[in-house]
Amino acid sequence: MKILIIDDEEDIRDIARFALGQIGKMNVVEAETGDQGIRMAATERPDVILMDVLMPGMDGPAALAELRKNPATAEIPIIFLTARSAKSEIDHLKSIGADGVLNKPFDPITLADEVEAVLKGR
Repeated sequence: MKILIIDDEEDIRDIARFALGQIGKMNVVEAETGDQGIRMAATERPDVILMDVLMPGMDGPAALAELRKNPATAEIPIIFLTARSAKSEIDHLKSIGADGVLNKPFDPITLADEVEAVLKGR
């Protein structure tokens, strides 16, 4: 499974890359901005996108909207990573098209299993 991580924080990308690549045995590609992630999604065609909500420039919800407009990326499952775990925030992210929401900080040991659980529940 190929997963695209979009997060402006290098340490989060590093931990997620290790968790998903080494522990989860997934093929991981990365982007540090929403704009870069949109371009990479179109060329890399990942099976799933794991994306931060709050990023400078284009935030996660704006990137999700752009991804959903492009036929090449419209059907890619998108899971948000966020430190905001209030039910209203999670409900809002799902209402705008997120397939799932995972909390930051995440457990590197269980991250791959959590991503797979969201995909199974789609």
